[in-house]
Amino acid sequence: MEYNNKQPLLVSPREWKNQQEQEQEQQQSLGRASNNTSFASSFVADEDISPITGVRDFFREFHREFKKLWYLAGPAIFTSICQYSLGAITQVFAGHVGTLQLAAVSVENSVIAGFSFGVMLGMGSALETLCGQAFGAGQLDMLGIYMQRSWIILNATAIILCFLYIFATPLLKAIGQTTSISEEAGMFAIWMIPQLFAYAMNFPMAKFLQSQSKMMVMAVISTVALVLHTILSWLFMLKLGWGLVGAAVVLNGSWIFIDAAQFVYIVSGTCGRAWSGFSWKAFQNLWGFVRLSLASAVMLCLEVWYFMALILFAGYLKNAEVSVDALSICMNILGWTVMVALGMNAAISVRVSNELGAGHPRTAKFSLVVAVISSFMIGIVLSLILIITRNEYPSLFSSDSDVEDLVKELTPILAFCIVINNVQPVLSGVAVGAGWQAFVAYVNIGCYYVFGVPLGLILGFKLDMGVKGIWYGMLSGTIVQTCILFGMVYKTNWDKEASIAEDRIKKWGGDSK
Repeated sequence: MEYNNKQPLLVSPREWKNQQEQEQEQQQSLGRASNNTSFASSFVADEDISPITGVRDFFREFHREFKKLWYLAGPAIFTSICQYSLGAITQVFAGHVGTLQLAAVSVENSVIAGFSFGVMLGMGSALETLCGQAFGAGQLDMLGIYMQRSWIILNATAIILCFLYIFATPLLKAIGQTTSISEEAGMFAIWMIPQLFAYAMNFPMAKFLQSQSKMMVMAVISTVALVLHTILSWLFMLKLGWGLVGAAVVLNGSWIFIDAAQFVYIVSGTCGRAWSGFSWKAFQNLWGFVRLSLASAVMLCLEVWYFMALILFAGYLKNAEVSVDALSICMNILGWTVMVALGMNAAISVRVSNELGAGHPRTAKFSLVVAVISSFMIGIVLSLILIITRNEYPSLFSSDSDVEDLVKELTPILAFCIVINNVQPVLSGVAVGAGWQAFVAYVNIGCYYVFGVPLGLILGFKLDMGVKGIWYGMLSGTIVQTCILFGMVYKTNWDKEASIAEDRIKKWGGDSK
């Protein structure tokens, strides 16, 4: 990957007109537009952005790109919130079952399921690069093949990860969790094995649909799943008294419902050339696909696990159950707010990969500018809401007064963390859309685990600052990582990235543009 500052956003009208004429001739010769694609395919630009010669031009293009982004981001954000809320609602009901049950669900979600979620989501995210750029280049036939390859790889990975669930109790004890929390979380983990395979099917389908801008159907399916999940969780966990077993049954069922509904939609003919049935081509070049999937997994796992480690470290503090419960509530809220950024992450990944695949580097760059500004403003608004309601919202998650007091104390850190974590996923989405996963993985290792974690442990344990110290240190790692990503994006040669996208499409089985 090459970085420089040679690609200006501002160009002269003459230069832009020449570029437009060349691209129009190229598009006419290719004839790659398809009638089988959805209405959303119109959001893959048929030309690069207009010239920006002043403030009025900037706001004109900003408004144009803002509409395109939110056409994608709106349903994606709603989908992310609904799907995240499945586990979060389970955690809320667990808090009303008992303190131990809340701690067990929190630890299982953060350590066991959190680890697996990072691996599966990361490996599935390879499709964001491949499907997005192939769709932008008009190579629709390859999308279904890519998804099937990802299914094979992710289900094989799920079989390996089953051992993590089976031996969760001794593993949690080995890393220092209390016996009571370890045993309860271990029992819950075994019941949650079906969710692991649901992840293996869901993430490839989600990236397949995202690359075609088919966000609305995912939002509708997730909404239905969330409503059913809330009703059934109350019924099984509280009304019938099934406790954590009821939580597992309902949570597994909700994810299986989402998978089944998305699969039916895909095979029903609504995706046109993107799905032409099962093919033996899915078994070709699997090792090369595994390597790209692993690079994506390492990049995203390092991010997902980072803040999940906060809850793990909190288990080593005095009064572990209160610390774990309070921090898990904060992470729960952070997760909900970050879903907004992850929706924008999906949208910007689609926009960048589509535009690079279509050979429009300047549009990809400008789309990033719009996404970062939008996410930052949303983060500010959400933080203000949280600070204003800091004395009310903790009681929604726990009836323990000690837990509520600690959550109130942590709220200012949580608010600042929301702002940072609304911008960082957008930059990561650009990295996925452009195919920079391997490089960003090294950045994450340095910022998170070489700098952030040691600083957090020093502040939390050595300087006796407790949960706040751990969080301060690890938040510092996120800030450093965000600054580095900003620098990378600023210096990127987007013309070079468009050329790399064309080469990548050829390598993975598509025709040249």
